[in-house]
Amino acid sequence: MTFNDYLPVIFMGLMGLSMLIYVSLDGYDLGLGMLLPFASHSEKNLMMTSIAPFWDANETWLVLGIGLLLVAFPQAQGQILSALYIPIFIMLFGLILRGVSFDFRIKAHDTHRLLWERCFTLGSWMAALAQGWMLGEYVAGLMGNTVGYYLFCALIALTLPAFYILLGSGWLMMKIANPTLQNKAAKWARQAWFPVVIGLMAISAATPLISPTIERKWFGDAFSFILLAPIPVLTVLALAVIWHVSGSQTLLKNGYGWLIFAATIALCLLAGLGLAYSLFPFIILDKMTIWQAASSPSSLKILLVGACISLPMILLYTAWVYKVFWGKTDLHQSHR
Repeated sequence: MTFNDYLPVIFMGLMGLSMLIYVSLDGYDLGLGMLLPFASHSEKNLMMTSIAPFWDANETWLVLGIGLLLVAFPQAQGQILSALYIPIFIMLFGLILRGVSFDFRIKAHDTHRLLWERCFTLGSWMAALAQGWMLGEYVAGLMGNTVGYYLFCALIALTLPAFYILLGSGWLMMKIANPTLQNKAAKWARQAWFPVVIGLMAISAATPLISPTIERKWFGDAFSFILLAPIPVLTVLALAVIWHVSGSQTLLKNGYGWLIFAATIALCLLAGLGLAYSLFPFIILDKMTIWQAASSPSSLKILLVGACISLPMILLYTAWVYKVFWGKTDLHQSHR
């Protein structure tokens, strides 16, 4: 293969990396938004303060991922966005509602603050459910019209919010100094653990049934099955770490709550690796490969120069923001 042949692979990798970082970073604040109704007033202040410096910038990765799809794979973007326009609209509405609610909550009087908190929670649920549905449609190849197709999409749509809640609980245990809220977060993590495990098991069983192509890639021969075995094994290990740490008062008191967040990020990475293997070389499963969808090599070379400039800048900015605002959030830092 020549360098021109590798260009679509590079851009597919960059797009996948952007979406993986988005799910990891924006996922915890979406989960936190869904947990907001179960916290007291002072706990809500702590929760919102813990994400205040980060949550808006986290969505940059979503913009980057979609932008790469639009410019690098123009033959595919029309089909993908056309098939997903309703859940995309719901997701964008939810993200906009979250942004408005976050800012208005700070400025609102006590009588209106609860309204904006509920809007923030509603926007979080809308975005999470829509993203799960889009992922289900994308994995199933888009444009399906069978009962099994819609059930598969609904399964992922319900599993992803539970995963985000697990991620948000881990974030709270890592970032919050308040012991009461930390204990609540541990309880929320254990409650979210069950639907995540059930959802992952159901998705793992249903995916080969919904796509013969994916079934062949995972179970077509013994070598592939053995080669891919570390993914489910490490997934089980990460889930065991989450369950053990969230139920151990000793580990939580000694500051090991961050392991829950780290293990959930590991789950996200393992799922991303499994998805990448399942779909490659297709950008639309069984319909269009990345080479068929890609822009011309000359265009991709120019775009690659821009990506090599913008991507490190975004990474450095993200790392800088997290470094500056790292540390435990306490009552003295929380707004009203």
